[in-house]
Amino acid sequence: MKYADRMNKLGTETAFEVLQRISEFPAERREKIISFALGEPDFDTPEHIKQAGIKAIEENYTHYTPSGGILELRKAIADYASEIKMLPLGPENITVFSAAKIVVCFAILTCTNPGDEIIYPNPGYPIYESLINVFGCKPVPAQLWEEEDWNYNTDELRELITGKTSMIIINSPQNPTGSVLNKKNLEAIAEISLENDIWILSDEIYSNLMYDNEQYKCIGCLPDLQDRTIILDGFSKFFAMTGWRLGYSITNPKIAEEFAKWNTNTISCPASFTQQAGLTAMLEDKSPSWSMVKEFETRRNLICELINDIDGMSAKKPKGAFYVFANVTEACEKLGLKDSLAFQNYLLEEADVAVLSRDYFGKRSIEETQEYVRFSYCVSQDDIKEGLERIKKVVK
Repeated sequence: MKYADRMNKLGTETAFEVLQRISEFPAERREKIISFALGEPDFDTPEHIKQAGIKAIEENYTHYTPSGGILELRKAIADYASEIKMLPLGPENITVFSAAKIVVCFAILTCTNPGDEIIYPNPGYPIYESLINVFGCKPVPAQLWEEEDWNYNTDELRELITGKTSMIIINSPQNPTGSVLNKKNLEAIAEISLENDIWILSDEIYSNLMYDNEQYKCIGCLPDLQDRTIILDGFSKFFAMTGWRLGYSITNPKIAEEFAKWNTNTISCPASFTQQAGLTAMLEDKSPSWSMVKEFETRRNLICELINDIDGMSAKKPKGAFYVFANVTEACEKLGLKDSLAFQNYLLEEADVAVLSRDYFGKRSIEETQEYVRFSYCVSQDDIKEGLERIKKVVK
């Protein structure tokens, strides 16, 4: 049987590969594993949101809705996002989806053509490169540097622009580094976009997970940027609703219409009862979510302190999300390990601790000389302490 050539270009979200490997361990060993691998809040969906979903099913919110989402939810998202992102928004700017991730697909399909070049962050979320390839565009990695606090070197970024560049994908706060793009980066990207008529796809799924009293800075609020910026956001992270599969985009009204057509042609519409749960999330008590963010900030401080206490490892304190991208170059050298992938495997085998290698977040550039692993601190403080103590024992 023949399969489409494009399937050879389809990547994967590599955290799940590590989980699959752990699942194959004997049960008694699986119970010992402390996993810093998966980026999913270890908190349950707040009770009032769960009850709203249950009530919606009981009241027969089990039928089709408008393709772009119900008006009440789109209005609630617009009102809330206007406050957080400091943008003037209405329901005409919002499209609701069965997962935020699909915004990447529809943005590429709507705003680029095969052969166009799309710039994306490296290291970064691996799905960007995968979908760029599958849809026939050319992926152009833009390097993030530890010495720049995991921001871009703006001169290097400008050098990537060609006559075929049609989109820049940014992610802030970022996976895997937890970095937040600074003012210099945002202004440079805005300037590049306006000068070269380039779309910006801004993945802001972690925009509410900010620390040290930092105010989120949305690139779309810079002058003349709102109409050419496609914002990806959703309910998975801030509301601990990963399994509900509910996301949304913020765009100009024309793009919103096109995105709704894509929904019609693919999923028909988001599930009606999850939209009702999302409406409750947007309109009612958010204190459980803010308490979760406060706990993540405490965990961030703890894990960074413990990582930096291990000889051969270091980590800059991230400003957002729930990831730490630790430099393990010296630890690899001390242990005689080739790279961070070998270090990842070493920790799993010798310490029963799971982390993710830098190799899982895009192809390395030839200029890279350092080794990194990602820690997700979506685990308890006790597990953070125990996991880092295990690592310290096998690294020294």
